Amino acid sequence: MKFFSLSSGSSGNAIYLGTQSCNLLVDAGISAKRICAYLQTEWIQPESLDAILITHEHSDHTAGLAVFMKKYRIPVYASRGTIQAIRRMSTLSDIPADLFHCINPGDELRFGDVTVQCCGISHDAAEPVAFAFTDGVHKIGMATDLGYITPDVVKHLSDSEVLYLESNYDRYMLLAGSYPYTLKQRIMSDRGHLSNEDSARLVSHVLHEGMKAIVLAHLSKENNMPDLALITMKNELDGAWNFDNPKPRLLVAPRDVPMEALIL
Repeated sequence: MKFFSLSSGSSGNAIYLGTQSCNLLVDAGISAKRICAYLQTEWIQPESLDAILITHEHSDHTAGLAVFMKKYRIPVYASRGTIQAIRRMSTLSDIPADLFHCINPGDELRFGDVTVQCCGISHDAAEPVAFAFTDGVHKIGMATDLGYITPDVVKHLSDSEVLYLESNYDRYMLLAGSYPYTLKQRIMSDRGHLSNEDSARLVSHVLHEGMKAIVLAHLSKENNMPDLALITMKNELDGAWNFDNPKPRLLVAPRDVPMEALIL
């Protein structure tokens, strides 16, 4: 499997995952022009995508969807609540209804040799989901835009060789920052985002000797810094890693450019 984020953060999110038999895009929160350009830097043609998987309807996950769909008409998979929310949005309402395919938390979808596992999460969206991908040998688990850690999320991410995990904010930066108090409350709530400490705690529940990489994603521009997120996760790994294998690589998904492609 080949995996990389095209962009990650409140300004836009999109992720590619593919094998020799399928090409998938998770979210389309940047412009269609950037999606196409970033895919083509890895020799992936946009029209080769088998599906677009949408985690939830917020604009930083759907901003480029309408323009991209008008040109390429790729099938879109999302929860019923997400589809209904998208259809109500003026910028996305003209996407043909027959291109949407409804999924449910707990479903497993099959694209070529890849199985996609769907997991319900808590966020202030209509019906958000997280995805994990396996080709029967390797597994990549993703979870962003979730307010708190549930047993279902832990199960969803267990056995992942690569984790793509939200590490949205540093609590002290957020509390000391300029955001209105109501927005700070929303971010820290059970329907908000995971802090650096939350992300490290989640990793402690799913850590195993076969884990190869942890990609910290969806970092806030105003309330976090890559070095803070990395050191928080590094401290967790230093204390929890009791295996003979090397520790997982720690990476931060860049905000405005693609990350390096990971190959499993």
